[in-house]
Amino acid sequence: MTARKTPVDSFDAFWAQVSSSGTETIRGITVKVPMDVPLALELRIKDLEQSESEDDIRELIALLFGDDVLDRWREAGMGLLEFKTVLAWGMAHATGTKVTFQEAYEAVLAEEAGEGKAPSGQNRAARRKTAKKAAPSPRSASTGGRSKRISAASTASTPRSSRA
Repeated sequence: MTARKTPVDSFDAFWAQVSSSGTETIRGITVKVPMDVPLALELRIKDLEQSESEDDIRELIALLFGDDVLDRWREAGMGLLEFKTVLAWGMAHATGTKVTFQEAYEAVLAEEAGEGKAPSGQNRAARRKTAKKAAPSPRSASTGGRSKRISAASTASTPRSSRA
């Protein structure tokens, strides 16, 4: 039998105990290692998916790493590749995937080269685009051959050729 941990009196105390993640120093700035995606961040990412506004980026980084972190990293000389690496690392940790900075860096390089995806930080539109490109052609369940097209009159939309 496994030993039970000492019960705590409140959810807040319990959550502090299980989500204790430690800190990391990045460009001289100590930040808490993200261990969960704040609900506010999840909602804002969906709202600002296509935004390139610096204020929007600052808001998202503040939700993940803390207030004024983006400005402090900029003052410390952080470059764009460093920023992407830290963001990939932070989002991976926040979604439960523990990666090293090296793994996050390699994922960013692969993403930029079009060879892969960043760990758990890839936006939904990019994942859908990748999934559509990789989807196999429709097959008949009984024979394994290609499905035959039904008449155009019985479908709600007209067929479109792929842009890819």
